Amino acid sequence: MSNEEKIMTLHPQGKVGVNILKRRYDVIKDFIIDTVTSHGEITYEKLNDMAVEQLSRTFDGKVPWYVVTVKLDLEARGIIERIPKTSPHKIRLRKVNI
Repeated sequence: MSNEEKIMTLHPQGKVGVNILKRRYDVIKDFIIDTVTSHGEITYEKLNDMAVEQLSRTFDGKVPWYVVTVKLDLEARGIIERIPKTSPHKIRLRKVNI
């Protein structure tokens, strides 16, 4: 059994999350935040395609599965948001009210 640190993901609709390795979570989280920051807003499909293209050779997991899992977690944590009424759906960083 592994002693690696894990993180329990959240789901924006309150569903039960999944327990995943924190190191994998961090790689995908950083990729999503960096990519969304540089694009302003991006379709989920493009984000996923870019992740597969850029991470598949070095990431020790199924990139598309982790992208959707971490994206939902970041939505639930209020870090990113889906842009309403976009099809295909787009995401952006959530504006923080100070």
